[in-house]
This record gives sequence, C-alpha cells and structure tokens, in this order.
Amino acid sequence: MWIEISIPEQRLRLMEGEHCLREWPVSTARNGPGEREGSGCTPRGWHVIRARIGEGMPLGTVFRGRRPTGEICDAALFESDPARDWILTRILWLSGTEPGVNRLGVVDSMRRFIYIHGCPDAFPMGVPRSAGCIRMRNEAVVELFDRVPVGTRVHIRG
Repeated sequence: MWIEISIPEQRLRLMEGEHCLREWPVSTARNGPGEREGSGCTPRGWHVIRARIGEGMPLGTVFRGRRPTGEICDAALFESDPARDWILTRILWLSGTEPGVNRLGVVDSMRRFIYIHGCPDAFPMGVPRSAGCIRMRNEAVVELFDRVPVGTRVHIRG
C-alpha cells in the first residue's frame, strides 16, 4: 500500500499497487508546491510516514507540537481563534526520502513538520489553503490513519 497526493487535483488516494482503494479531497499549501524551509509550500516527491500520532484520541482533538492540548475543537473554540493553525484528530508525520529534493538541509520535510492531519469542519477541502501540510476532514484522516503503518510510502506530485 502507498499514498498518492495530487496537488493540482487536491486529492489523496490510498493505493494498492496501481489500484485505488479509497480517495479523499484534501487541502494543500496556499503557496503551492515547493520544498524550501520557510516557504509555506507543500513539498513534492517521495516521502514515508515517519510517525503516527493521536491513535485513539477523540475526533477534534487539538494538537500543538504533536501533543494533545486537552482541547476538542468545536464551533465555539474555532470561532475564538479562527486564524490558528489547527492540527486536529490525527497526525501522519512525513519524512522525505530524496536527498536534496525533500530530505536534508533546507528542503527537509520532516524538519519542516510536514503532516497529513485533520482540520476544522469550517475549512474547505479541494482548495489549497494550508501552511504546507496536507489537511483532511477528521473522519477521513482517522480512516486513513487506521489503514497505514509507519513506513508507508507517500508520493506528492505537483
């Protein structure tokens, strides 16, 4: 199994070989594709899931620094700080596998904290709006999380 993320289509596909098992709309970076640290872009190329964070946590669990804050994001909490970089429910932390492209130096996806993660329901899917990560609906990220282990290959194409 592997994951394909299409920046132009704003879609994530869970693949088995060449067969698509499931697909979901996503939201990638508002700044488009790019690999440089500080760019706010979604990095391209081959990655692997380095860590799975949040197993068993309730939908809407808020994470900061990959740790649950004790908050659950609901409409009232979201409205109190709509500009916050909301990382919810589950985190699949990505690590680039291509030195000089998305690994090591100023292009290192892992050091850029590039995740596949949940987000508030108010955030649109299918539209590039993130700060570099790949956002999914909370129910969708749980479904994906439950199906992929650490080490799963991820290809992000731009």
